[in-house]
Amino acid sequence: MAMNERYEPQAIEGKWQTRWDDAGIFRAGRRPGAPKKYVLEMLPYPSGKMHMGHVRNYLLGDVYARYYWMQGFDVLHPLGWDALGLPAENAAIKDGVHPAVRTAENIASFKKEVKSLGYSYDWEREVNTSDPEYYRWNQWFFIQMLERGLVYRRFSKVNWCTGCHTVIANEQVKDGVCERCDSPVVDKEMPEWAFRITRYSQELLEALDTLKEWPHRITAAQRNWIGRSDGAEADFRVQGHDAALRVFTTRVDTIFGCTYVVLAPDHKLVAQVTTPERRAEVEAFARRMAAQSKTERLGEGTEKEGVFTGAYAENPFTGQAVPIWIANFVLSDYGTGAVMSVPAHDERDFAFARKYSLPVKVVIQPASGDKLPPGDKLEAAYTEYGVLEDSGAYTGQTSEQARQAMAASLEKDGKGKATVTYRQKDWGFSRQRYWGTPIPIVYCEKCDPERQGIPVPVDQLPVRLPEIDTQAVLTGKGEPPLAKVASWVNTPCPKCGGPARREAETMDTFVDSCWYFARYLSPHYDAAPFDPKEAQRFLPVDIYVGGPEHAVMHLLYFRFWTRVMKLLGLSPVDEPVTRLITQGIVNGPDARKMSKRWGNVVAPSSIVQKYGADTARAYVLFAGPPERDFDWSDDQVEGVFRFLKRVWTLAATHQAATATATHDGPYEGKALEIRRAAHKTLKRVGEAIERLSFNTAIAGIMEGVNALYAQGTPETAAEKAAMAEAVRLLTVVLTPFAPHIADEIAEAYGGKDFTVAQSWPAFDPALVVDDVIPYAVQVNGKLRAEIRVPADAAEADVRAAAEADEKVQAALAGKTLRKFVFVPKRLVNFVAT
Repeated sequence: MAMNERYEPQAIEGKWQTRWDDAGIFRAGRRPGAPKKYVLEMLPYPSGKMHMGHVRNYLLGDVYARYYWMQGFDVLHPLGWDALGLPAENAAIKDGVHPAVRTAENIASFKKEVKSLGYSYDWEREVNTSDPEYYRWNQWFFIQMLERGLVYRRFSKVNWCTGCHTVIANEQVKDGVCERCDSPVVDKEMPEWAFRITRYSQELLEALDTLKEWPHRITAAQRNWIGRSDGAEADFRVQGHDAALRVFTTRVDTIFGCTYVVLAPDHKLVAQVTTPERRAEVEAFARRMAAQSKTERLGEGTEKEGVFTGAYAENPFTGQAVPIWIANFVLSDYGTGAVMSVPAHDERDFAFARKYSLPVKVVIQPASGDKLPPGDKLEAAYTEYGVLEDSGAYTGQTSEQARQAMAASLEKDGKGKATVTYRQKDWGFSRQRYWGTPIPIVYCEKCDPERQGIPVPVDQLPVRLPEIDTQAVLTGKGEPPLAKVASWVNTPCPKCGGPARREAETMDTFVDSCWYFARYLSPHYDAAPFDPKEAQRFLPVDIYVGGPEHAVMHLLYFRFWTRVMKLLGLSPVDEPVTRLITQGIVNGPDARKMSKRWGNVVAPSSIVQKYGADTARAYVLFAGPPERDFDWSDDQVEGVFRFLKRVWTLAATHQAATATATHDGPYEGKALEIRRAAHKTLKRVGEAIERLSFNTAIAGIMEGVNALYAQGTPETAAEKAAMAEAVRLLTVVLTPFAPHIADEIAEAYGGKDFTVAQSWPAFDPALVVDDVIPYAVQVNGKLRAEIRVPADAAEADVRAAAEADEKVQAALAGKTLRKFVFVPKRLVNFVAT
C-alpha cells in the first residue's frame, strides 16, 4: 500500500492502538520459556487529569518494556490505580459527590488518555485499590501481621492535619504543614494502629548496600531516615527519689564533662521530680511547649530555651550532682526523652549553657595541635574525637577507646549499657477517614474490655466500605465518618455473638501501594494476595520508575512489606526492585512547576490532538536526561513534529523505488554510506537505551535521518536495497519512542508483524568503523583547525596533514616548535614559542 505524502498522525495512531489491543501483543506470559523482565512505573492516583509528569514517568518504563520485548524477553508491564485516599474524600466533602463515583470517572478519563499515547501495558493485569477484591488482601495482611506482633494498638502523639482532619505520617509533614493541603499540623494524643517497621530497621539499613542500581540520593535519604546511632544508655539517679533518668548518648566518652541533664517537657518524670517552688514555671513552660508543633520547637533558627526543675541527678561515673532542666529541643518520643548535656563538646549544649550561665567543663583535648582553654574561656564547643582529660581512670584514652570501656563499665555496674537506637519510628497507619481500607477489628466490652481489638475472621473478609449518604457522613467534622454509619459500625462480636462495634478508622493508603506490584502478578487470584508461582517467575521488579519525593515513604514502606511477604512464604525475594529510576519534573513554559495555580499546565490530550502521540512521546524523551527537570517548550515540540515529518517523507519518497528492492552483490560508494549511516544509528540507539540516555538515542536517530537525506536519491540496485534496509532499521530504532509511525512505515515496507514483535537486530561491526575520522588540531592548546584523515593513519601522516592546513600554518608562522602532542583518533597539539 502506497504511503500518503503527508504525515497525518491522527489517521494512523488509533488504528495501531486498536491492532495492538486486538492482538494482545503486550500480554505477559506469551513467552513462557524466555527470560523475564518486569518493568513498572509507580501507579497513578486518579485524582484528576493526566499531566505531563505522568506522561514522562510512564514513557521511561515504556521505552524499556518495548526494547525488552524486542530483545526476546517475556515482559510484564502493567498499570493500575491507587484509587483510595484523601483527595477524593476531600472533594466529596466540598461538592457532595461520592468518592467512588468521582474515582470511577477519573479512572475512565485517565485510562483514555493513557491509551491515546500508545503505552505498551498489559491491561489484563489492571488493578484498582478501591475494589474490595484488592483491599480484602490489605485486611488479610493486617491479620497475619497482627498474629506475628507486627501490628499493634498504641496511644501516642500523632500528627494531626487541621485541614484534612486526620492523622498523617511523619514523612507527610513538610515544614510544619500537611504536604497535601498545606494546612498546619499539630500534635495530638490519641490511640492508633501501627506497623512495627522498626523490627526491620537494621535489616533495611544493611540491605541498602545491596541496592547498587538505586540512585544514591534515595539510599542516602533512607539511610538518614532510619538513622542508626551507636552509643550507650546511662542512668542518672535523681537525688531524693527512687527514680533514675536513663539517657542515650553517642558520646559517652564526654560524660565526665556533663554539667546538666535535660528532659522533654512532657517526660513522665517531670511532674515527679520538680520541686514545689519551681512547679508553676515548669508547668507553664510545659503547657507552652505542648501547644507548639515539633517544627516550631526544632526548626532551624528556633532559639533554644528551657526551665530548671529544681531537681538534681547524679552522674553515674562521678557521683556529682547536676541540675535537671526541661527544654524545647528534647522530644519525649525520640530516644529516651532525656539527654545529658556536655556544653564543652556539643554546639547546642554550649549555646544553652552560655544562655543560662551553666558550667562548661572541657574533658576532650585534640589529639594534636593546641590544647583547648578551660571551659569558662572556651569560645565554641569542640565536637571532634580526641584524647580524654579530667576523666578519672579514662584520662589519656582516645575517644574510641573510652566509648567501649565506659559502656562496658556501665553494664557491669548495672547503670546502663552499650546500645543502638534508630531515628525511624513505627509506622502509624490508622486514619480518621472513610475512603480507605476498613481495619478488620471489632471491639466487644465483654470479650475485649481493654479494647485491644478482636480481628475479624479471615473467612469474613473483606470488610467492605458501607454505602453512605455522602453529605450526611462526609462532613470533615466530628468523629470518624464510619462511626456515623450505625448499620455498619454496630456488629455482632465474632467471639460471643453479642453487641460489638467495628473499628471506625481506615488504613493509610500507603498500605495499598506497599504490595500492588505483587498483585499485578495475578490480579484475580482468590487463594492468596497473589500466586506464589507467578512471584517465582517475575519478582523482583527489574526496573521501577517514579519520583524521588517517595524516598522515605513508599520506597521504604514497600521494602518493609516485601520482607513481610517473604516471612509469610509468598515472596521469593526480600527486596522488591533491582533498578530504580527517578525522573525529573516537567515544568511549564514559564519554568515553574505545572500547576492550575499558575495557569501553565500543558494537557497531554491537547498535544496528541494537534501533533499526535508520537510527537508527544518523542518530545518528552528528547527534552533532557530522565533524572533532570526540564521546561516545556512549544517550539521544541514543533521541532520534534518536523523531525517525524522528515522521517515520514524520507520513507514515503523512497517507498515505490526501494520497498521491494534486493541486492546480493557488494555494497560500495553511496550504497555503502547508506548502510553505514543505518548501522551506526542502530548501534548508537541501542547503547543509549542501555545507559538510560533516551535523549541522546533520539538525537542519534535524527543524525541518522540527516545522513540518509544527505545521500540523495538511490539510483542503483545496491543503493535502493541499502535504502530499504536503512528505512526498516529506522522503524526498529523508532519503535520504543514513536511506535505508531514505526509500525506504519514498517508495514508500508513489507513488514508482516508489529515492530515490537521483531528482534532487535545486531549492527554490523564492519559498518560502524569509519574509514575517515576527524582530528582536532591545536596550537598551544587552542583549537585552530579540524582535519579528516584515514582511520588507520599513522602519527606521521596525521602530523603532515595538520601541518598542511593553512590555518595551522598561519598560527605557527614565526614560532619555534618545541613539542608535538599526538592523541590517537582525537587530537594533535603543536607547542611552539
